[in-house]
Amino acid sequence: MKTAYEYLIGVDGGGTKTHIRVERPDGSHVADGNSGPSALMHGTSKAWCAIVTALDNAFQTAGVSRPPYQAIAAGCGLSGINNPLWAAQFTEQNPGFGALAIGTDAFTTLLGAHLGQAGVVVAIGTGSVGEVLRSDGSRSEVGGWGFMTGDEASGGWIGLRAANHVERVLDGRLAAGPLASAIVRFCGGGDSFSASQNRERVLAWVTSANQSIFAQLAPLVVAHASQDEAALAILRKAGQEIGQIASALDPSQQLPIALCGGLAGPLQAYLPEPLKSRAITPRADAAIGALLLLRQQLAAEPAGATL
Repeated sequence: MKTAYEYLIGVDGGGTKTHIRVERPDGSHVADGNSGPSALMHGTSKAWCAIVTALDNAFQTAGVSRPPYQAIAAGCGLSGINNPLWAAQFTEQNPGFGALAIGTDAFTTLLGAHLGQAGVVVAIGTGSVGEVLRSDGSRSEVGGWGFMTGDEASGGWIGLRAANHVERVLDGRLAAGPLASAIVRFCGGGDSFSASQNRERVLAWVTSANQSIFAQLAPLVVAHASQDEAALAILRKAGQEIGQIASALDPSQQLPIALCGGLAGPLQAYLPEPLKSRAITPRADAAIGALLLLRQQLAAEPAGATL
């Protein structure tokens, strides 16, 4: 690999948080850093701010002075990078990194999960997407259409359905249960479903919510699935959606498949068979996948190039 960089970084940028792994060119681990969301739907300048903050946190954790950006090569797997306009803006706003490799967070998750080998991944976090890398090097993506029309089984998708459920309960269209009570309290309301202020507070919360905010309801759904039929139904439907994504990616069911993201664990129990028994633990995370992407491109490009 041609490199004159002091450090290589892998960025996993999603709708909830940013995770960075810092390595030396020989592959030795330096530190990890975290910050807020860097999904491009929040704006490319905000994405760079989150990345730089996470990077500074990593160097601070390591007790090492950060060198100039020019001495660092960055590989970034980002939600929203498949939007050509956002990708161009993000690249143009590079604060000075010596090399920049970009890809979707789905692809870097896939690279990390199978360490660059053929396989399938379904990533379930604030959003959702599935991708396959075949043995011949070809790739396909399923889902990833974004909120609100897509991102099935994701935190945003689950939260949106939970919000709709509590609206129906407040209207008297559905019976109240533990999930609805928890959501009303989460939105700032009280325990009485007949109180007009509860409707007002839920309405105010819903109308100001975006995908990341709706995703905050997903842990409530998971927590109440054992005692609330509405929560259980939402998670069972999420499991079915994951199964459909996996089947579309690998109809033969021959490739290894990994579920990744913050909701992969909680949703494991709701997967249909045989997917439940086929799913494997990812071999590495998306930040390592971003480093693999970077190293592949550095090996093919002159040192110092913007990739």
